[in-house]
Amino acid sequence: MNQPRQRGPVFRFFKGAWDAVNFTRRLVFNLLFLLLLFIVLAALGSGDRTKPLAERTTLVFAPEGRLVEEYSIDPTSRMLAMALGGTASPGEVRLRDLVRALEAAKDDDRIERVLVRLDEFQGGGLAPLRTLADKLGEVRAAGKQVVAWGEGYDQGPYLLAAQADEVYADPMGGGVMLMGLASYGPYMRGLLEDKLGVNVHVFKVGEFKSAVEPFTRDDASPEAKEADLYWMNDLWQRHVADIATARKLEPAAIHAAIDSMAEGVEAHAGDSAALSRQQGLLDGLKTRREVEALLRERGVADDDADGGFRQVDVTAYLSHVDKALPKVGKRDEVAVVVAEGSIMDGEQSPGTVGGDSTAALLREALDDDNVKAVVLRVNSPGGSAFASEVINREVLALKEAGKPVVASMGHLAASGGYWISMNADAIYADPSTITGSIGVFGMVPTLEQSLDKVGIQVDGVATTRYAGAMDITRPLSPDVGRIVQASVDKIYRDFTTKVAAGRGRSVEQIDEVARGRVWSGAQAKDRGLVDELGGLDAALADAARRAKLEDGAWSHRYIEQSATGFARFLANLGETRIGRAMLGDSTMLRAMVAKTMPRVEQRLRMLEAALPTPGNPRLATPVAYCFCELD
Repeated sequence: MNQPRQRGPVFRFFKGAWDAVNFTRRLVFNLLFLLLLFIVLAALGSGDRTKPLAERTTLVFAPEGRLVEEYSIDPTSRMLAMALGGTASPGEVRLRDLVRALEAAKDDDRIERVLVRLDEFQGGGLAPLRTLADKLGEVRAAGKQVVAWGEGYDQGPYLLAAQADEVYADPMGGGVMLMGLASYGPYMRGLLEDKLGVNVHVFKVGEFKSAVEPFTRDDASPEAKEADLYWMNDLWQRHVADIATARKLEPAAIHAAIDSMAEGVEAHAGDSAALSRQQGLLDGLKTRREVEALLRERGVADDDADGGFRQVDVTAYLSHVDKALPKVGKRDEVAVVVAEGSIMDGEQSPGTVGGDSTAALLREALDDDNVKAVVLRVNSPGGSAFASEVINREVLALKEAGKPVVASMGHLAASGGYWISMNADAIYADPSTITGSIGVFGMVPTLEQSLDKVGIQVDGVATTRYAGAMDITRPLSPDVGRIVQASVDKIYRDFTTKVAAGRGRSVEQIDEVARGRVWSGAQAKDRGLVDELGGLDAALADAARRAKLEDGAWSHRYIEQSATGFARFLANLGETRIGRAMLGDSTMLRAMVAKTMPRVEQRLRMLEAALPTPGNPRLATPVAYCFCELD
């Protein structure tokens, strides 16, 4: 009879350890299953956490962060963040949400007044600010009181505060700082060439195409200064005129006050807030507590609310608005596709325009039978010429299929941003939009002098004169330079030819207003680059007319990247009391959200994409980009 073989102590040790691990694994998975089951039951059993919106409520309009057309993080991360009790995209506020809230408040009998708070608002371009200013003006015109208070006001966001019936600032704050527009930046030729030995070889078309100057000069060229000052003055004069109209002042008085700012501040013993009041920019100086007391007196006291008066913030108010929307059947739609950020090749995350990813959104509109027209909302300084053309082809495909396309320019639609707009049936821009910059450049840095400084030389052999030509450790061959310049010239010809065809003008006429020159929206309209001055609403109405849609018989819908089913589940869970409490206490989930929300510097990505890379059939990537930011 065979006896069972005895196992040694080493085997018994490892077997025992494995059994323990296996038991732990099953235990953990069972606990996770029970936790998930509990969360589902909590989500099903918990009621809506949104409180009913009472009469005589004050809408607190207090945007935080930078104004954007599209969030720069993916939908899944946004929904997860909201489920955890945070904001959809930290540091960003979406223009369409603010517009929607003000449009709804205008006709909502429950909203008695609007309190405007702008201390955490970073602005985001004069054109979208003018859109919000118009919406606040409509709220005021509808008979709703608008009150603004802040510690102080920067010149951009102040345009919103100026729409209020009463504008207050803290007595210890800085008042209203109207100082003008500026565009300054670092010029790095000395660092790159003299100190580091980096030779930056530039190939461009257009004497006004100044995006490469920071890498090749120690200062801005006279052409760049002339062109920039031309469009910046147009924007500034309009901004001052808008403020003057809202405050019932003369623009000349505001300009005079800016010119004499030092004398004025000294005359008021350094009290800028008092100076702003004396100039008519403020109606009074009050602390936050004093304004809150004023709102309690005029509205309804609420001891449980911040400040002690009945109120609702924009996010909570929009949830009420959305839940009150009537359920309707399928209707004809005008689709809105947003092109926000630098234009890059391939698939890109939200906040960047991807040649493939944005083209896919346009194809979705093409394939959707309910979509009868498309508005391409552009807020982009440009980028890859190739990616811009990939998107442009989808615009043409929509038109060929009989679906009208209208381009709506936001704050910035320059260079590649104009490329993707040029073939639309109509182009709309705000008078303060920054556009144009029709030009192309290529850039190739070489490091032979940098290596020489540290005693490194590069040598070897190649089978042809062009093999290894784009090795940045070697000097750039003049023949390669000729090839790159010819490629850039060709892209510029393509650009101007396509603009001419789209705008119904000659190539010579387009070249006169191109050559890399930047224009304001109003200046672009005068030069035939823009059809109409107006915002997104006007573009939507035009697209509907072109599609022959009857008034009131259509709606508009944003086509964008969709969230995963799991993200939607978490977002819905976050709307429940128990689920919100559980998610809010999850350190692991908070860490997950923080990890998925890094912001990437768009300018550096664009420059990196412009450099030659292994396997790229183009010696250098032609770029249609505009560094036309404002301070």
